[in-house]
This record gives sequence, structure tokens and C-alpha cells, in this order.
Amino acid sequence: QVQLVESGGGLVQPGGSLRLSCLASGTIFRSYSVAWHRQGPGKQRESVARIGSGGSTNYADSVKGRFTISRDNAKNTVYLQMNSLKPEDTAVYYCNSYIGSTNYWGQGTQVTVSS
Repeated sequence: QVQLVESGGGLVQPGGSLRLSCLASGTIFRSYSVAWHRQGPGKQRESVARIGSGGSTNYADSVKGRFTISRDNAKNTVYLQMNSLKPEDTAVYYCNSYIGSTNYWGQGTQVTVSS
């Protein structure tokens, strides 16, 4: 049974940093692309960053230069390092991966950027 579990969210001041983690169980994560998405209050869910099985990455324009997605295959974990956070980054952040024939999502972790 595949599960994705996010962690690392919290309250941070503008300009601060957080690192989110997405831990997979029940699968070999390195074989699959993984994405981070977010849904802010009153907004639609949007894609933030994606990392391929080979390590290629792409980012939403709104986070380029501030966020970095990476993976540690030995730990079956994908990270999202978020720097220079802005109030508009406030959202629930989800990781997602299409594994086999199923699109898996984690439960989300709340990130709040506020002074």
C-alpha cells in the first residue's frame, strides 16, 4: 500500500525559509516523478515544482529562484526547500506521484507566511 506523507510546514515570517519533506512508503520512490502542489485560501490547487526520476526539475514561475525540489532516493524522500517566503506562499502543500496506474496524494502540510 503506497502512502505519501508530508511534513515540515509551519508558521514563518516573510523572508524566512522552510523545508518540506514527502516520505513515501510501499514503493520505490526513485522510479517515479514527484511533484509538489499547493492550494492557498480561496484559490485553486496549483503545481509548484516537479522532479523526474532522473533528477530533472521544473518550477512554477512564481517560485523560480526561491524554491528548490530535490530527492534522496536512499531515504525515499522528496524535499521542497523554500526560501525568501512571501505571504502569497501561504497554502497547504501537497506532494503527488503517479505510481503504476494510480495518482497518489499526501494529506498536505500547512505553510503560513505572516509577520
